Amino acid sequence: MSLSLGQLWRYPVKSMAGEHVDAATLTRLGVPGDRLVWVRGPEGVRTARRQYRLLGLHATLSSDGDALVNGHPWDSDEAAALVRAAAGEDAWLERAPAGHQFDILPLLVATDGAIASFGRDVRRLRPNLVINGVDGMDETTWEGATLRIGPSAIFLDSLRGRCPMTTVDPDLITRDPEVLREIGRRFGGRLALNAAVTRGGRIAVGEAVHLER
Repeated sequence: MSLSLGQLWRYPVKSMAGEHVDAATLTRLGVPGDRLVWVRGPEGVRTARRQYRLLGLHATLSSDGDALVNGHPWDSDEAAALVRAAAGEDAWLERAPAGHQFDILPLLVATDGAIASFGRDVRRLRPNLVINGVDGMDETTWEGATLRIGPSAIFLDSLRGRCPMTTVDPDLITRDPEVLREIGRRFGGRLALNAAVTRGGRIAVGEAVHLER
């Protein structure tokens, strides 16, 4: 099995659509620029699990490394209006405290074999890394293994239990609850792997990936 890094993603605003990148220097907090900002309401952080229209907003990084929402600075009036329309009039954007912006671990690692088995757009899974060259659902045997990409090392902790965000079509921004039921029936509710960076370093799409079990 010859593995390579097929895709690399970051999501500058939590629960919004993200962006492809060609390379990144991993740190203990994962991909730089990931989940810099989140959406809040009076009750706390709001996510696309309930406010699914947030996935229709596109978050990118500016040239100076700060988050943009549909091309607008995250702290602008324009971005604020977009977020209120998507997540409620009492929603606002706020910079996320470093280390607290992740639901589980800083990285989510998906594999091309599992994506093919899933049969739907990879964006529904919101991975940071997609590993190519994986046979079928072999990722289900990867818990506790380590990926080495260039100088970096990534510990694969556990398979990710999937949530309602997978039910949202990333282009139409419509929901289909059957998607999550299908993940439950076919994959035990789990796709892709929660992961942590144990050694930082620069990684790039196309690089060889070594799996150490």
